[in-house]
Order: sequence, then structure tokens, then C-alpha cells
Amino acid sequence: MRNMFQGPQGRGVEAELECFYMRSHGRKVARIHMHDWLILILLVIIEIGLNVIHPFYRFVGKDMMTDLKYPMKDNTVPLWAVPVYAVLLPILVFLFIYFKRRDIYDLHHAILGLLFSILITGVLTDAIKDATGRPRPDFFWRCFPDGIDNYDRWGNVVCHGNESDIREGHKSFPSGHSSWSFAGLGFLALYLAGKIKAFDRSGHVAKLCIVFLPLLMASLVAVSRVDDYWHHWQDVFAGGLLGLTVATFCYLQFFPAPYHTEGWGPYAYFRAVEETRSTRRVDRPVNEIGLGIPDLNQQSRQDRAGPGLDSSSPDYHSYSLESDVESGKV
Repeated sequence: MRNMFQGPQGRGVEAELECFYMRSHGRKVARIHMHDWLILILLVIIEIGLNVIHPFYRFVGKDMMTDLKYPMKDNTVPLWAVPVYAVLLPILVFLFIYFKRRDIYDLHHAILGLLFSILITGVLTDAIKDATGRPRPDFFWRCFPDGIDNYDRWGNVVCHGNESDIREGHKSFPSGHSSWSFAGLGFLALYLAGKIKAFDRSGHVAKLCIVFLPLLMASLVAVSRVDDYWHHWQDVFAGGLLGLTVATFCYLQFFPAPYHTEGWGPYAYFRAVEETRSTRRVDRPVNEIGLGIPDLNQQSRQDRAGPGLDSSSPDYHSYSLESDVESGKV
């Protein structure tokens, strides 16, 4: 299992030996990225505000009702289930990897990147929803629950249905379920592609099946939105594209591309490895470094003494005198 997260070449082969635990490095990592967590809180506040304000009530004429008379249905995928499979499921995978690799940098950056992907996508999606105000395919029955339509002198609808249903009926484009699904599960697909080295050129198609599984889940959620008549097909297409694009940007902010030789770990991990090993080299005692340096004076005396002779023995002095006579020194 450990070899799964080891880089095929380069410094990744060495770096896999290093572990950074939550207890020893967790506080440091959180402190470094404190401003990022504050930005996440700001995004949550903006997201809440976008759901409180009213969307733009677009003009809806009688001749437009042909495509807006689909029946009202319940959600196949309820709203509460979206954070379960798009947020909690990826985090469970991240925790599983952490207990195998013991890398707090990987765990922290994966969770932070995922939350950024989800919240940025949510803000963009709801901002576009409120600004566009496109009616849903079941808008007619939201506006006229009794089936009796009414229009003003300009031909715009005069709704008499439930206010919350009418308001929700103007939030068709883009699909929030689709964008959130691809933001969370798309990030997970990129994360898994890097961890299992799906693009290591070894030709294992089974790895691609693992990568495509989260994307398949997101696609099925998007299709269900059309089947339930909550969205037009353009809504889910745009939502899925938006979520996957944001997920890619957020992933590459913390991790190399999955096809990179170091794509199995975050940038911060490799920086921490370099800093750790640099510190070890600096802190190494000087006498340990000197152990491998030969004594040149001793070597010179040994060369003069000849092989097998010690400088303190009588034979050494005799051999040394003979050498001096031969060389003309005496």
C-alpha cells in the first residue's frame, strides 16, 4: 500500500519515507493557512446572503409556457444528500489516505482545497442563478397551482402560487446539484488520479475506472435533475462544467497535476521534506563529518615506512634511514 503513494522517479522516491503527523505539524500547518480558513468563512457568509435575496424575476409570457408545463416532482437526490456525497465522502477518503501515509500536509490541503472548490462553486452558481432568473421546467404549476393562468397587460405572468415555490422557480440556471456534485466529486477524482498514479504510462486501465467512478456519480446526479423536471439540460451542462472547472483550479492550487511525476503529493509536502533534510544536514555534528577524512601525516609516514611497518617500531627507523641514504638526504 505504501508504494502506491511513491513517486515513480525523481525526488518522489525519497520523499515517501518522510512522515508528518497531525500532532507534531498540524498546528503549524493550520497557522500558516489561517487566512485561507478566514476566506472560507467569508464565502459561507456570501453564500447565505445569495440564498436570502430574491432572484431576478424574468419576463415569462404565455407563449413561453409550452416548455414550462412539466409536472412538479420531488427531488430524486434531496438537497441534504449533496454535502454527504460531495463533501463528507471525499473527506473520508482523505482520512483513509492519511492513516496510510501519515502526511498532515496532504490531509490539510486536500480538505482545504475541497472546501474551496465547493464554496467557490456555490457562490458562483447562486450568483448566476439570482442574476439570470431563468424559470424552471415546472414553472407553470409553481405560478398557477390550480392550473388557471393569468397575465398582465404586457403579457407577463401574474402568479398566485406559493411565494417560496415561485421564488425557487426562478433559479433554474445553472444547476446547483450538478455544480456542487462536480465540484466535490471532480476534486476527488483528481485526488485519486494523483494518488494511484493513473497517468504513469504503465497502461493500467483499471486505474482510470477508479478515477471515473466519482465523475459517474456526479453525472447521474445531474441527469436526475432533468428527469425530475427541476432543470433544463443546458442548466445541468453549465453547472457540471462550472463545478469541474473550479475543482481543477482548486486542486492545482495545492497539488501538482495528476500526470506529473510528483502528482502523488502536495507542493507543501515536498517543501517540508527539503526543509527537514536541510535541517538535518546543518545539525549534523562536525566530528561525524570528520570521521571519513584520512590523516594525511599518518599516511605519509606509512608510505615512508613501507607496507606492514609501524612508525614506532625499530624496523621503521632502519627502513627510513636506508631510504634517506638512497635519496641522497644523508
